[in-house]
Amino acid sequence: MNFKLLPDSEKPRERFIKYGKENVSNEELIEIILRTGNKKYGIKEIAYNILASVNNINELKEMEITGLAKINGMSKIKAIELAAAIELGRRVFEEEAYEDLIYLTNPSSIIDYFHRLFRDVKQELFYVLYLDNQKKYIDKKLLFKGTVNFSLVHPREIFKNAYLLSSSYIICIHNHPSGDASPSNNDIELTKKLKSLGDIHGVPILDHIIIGRNNYYSFFEDNNILSK
Repeated sequence: MNFKLLPDSEKPRERFIKYGKENVSNEELIEIILRTGNKKYGIKEIAYNILASVNNINELKEMEITGLAKINGMSKIKAIELAAAIELGRRVFEEEAYEDLIYLTNPSSIIDYFHRLFRDVKQELFYVLYLDNQKKYIDKKLLFKGTVNFSLVHPREIFKNAYLLSSSYIICIHNHPSGDASPSNNDIELTKKLKSLGDIHGVPILDHIIIGRNNYYSFFEDNNILSK
């Protein structure tokens, strides 16, 4: 159907307002996000092509911009717009989930909430979780990307955020894209130095967790560095 021939009351934005966000289709939501078609494809056709390119809508969140741009009617700009909307939705959902956190006292509870940060990631990401004096979640910060070692992971950034957030405890968590969660020599050396500095600053490092592929390593659980 030609979008321009639709009665105004049946256009996606108007339906969104009239019937509520829960009562419009996935196709209509995509039409609202992308707004317009192009000379060859109308917006309704583009939205249809996007949904037809996946088995279910959840797969869209895994698609890269280059893949989205290859869909008939899409361009790089439209691919960025759609990817940005999906990412915003993901962040809203995740931050809402983090608000439900009460205590982060063991690696399994931490991984349950934060493993998605490392899903399909091809490089090492170093996050720091900041907790209050009851070990409740305050915030998370992605502080470093790339190979984790002491020369790249600067303690100043870690503890600066701890002071800004009035954090009492810190948990470090990073991934090994290789899939093997075993700590490297750099991981061990870094953990020792951060533990020492945490004691000096009065903001103890509770744990340093390494995420692999269906496995993890916890310095608190499996090593005596943090238990001394």
